Amino acid sequence: MATSEPSKSFLQQAKAWGEWLLTLMIESSVPPMGLATLIFAQHARPFQTVPMLFPPMLAFSCYLNLQGYKIDSAGTTAAFSGAYLVLAGRRRLGLMNKFGARGIIRGATQILALANVVAGGLAYGFGSRAKEDEKL
Repeated sequence: MATSEPSKSFLQQAKAWGEWLLTLMIESSVPPMGLATLIFAQHARPFQTVPMLFPPMLAFSCYLNLQGYKIDSAGTTAAFSGAYLVLAGRRRLGLMNKFGARGIIRGATQILALANVVAGGLAYGFGSRAKEDEKL
């Protein structure tokens, strides 16, 4: 007869989900490239120079991640995502512009940038370089 595992409390489930999400944000190159894609989509036409400096830096962060420097990649992603979040937060939009297609894309970009800041900052702050050096 198989014994069933005791059910997890809500806090244990939330912690496990948070750890999974943090691992996904650290180990994957999707979040920085997704942010770079959204930034490019917003600022390519008409071309805006300052915001367009961020997609190449986020692509470099993906390169670092693929080369095995996950902690450095997380720090780079967090730094540039935070800088873009500050830049994007300075824009003021009217109420009608917030709910159009462009407003929804802007909101999604800011949410993804905030997620990158939090996850990348935690990974960079609490990452173990000894474990990373063993893998290389």
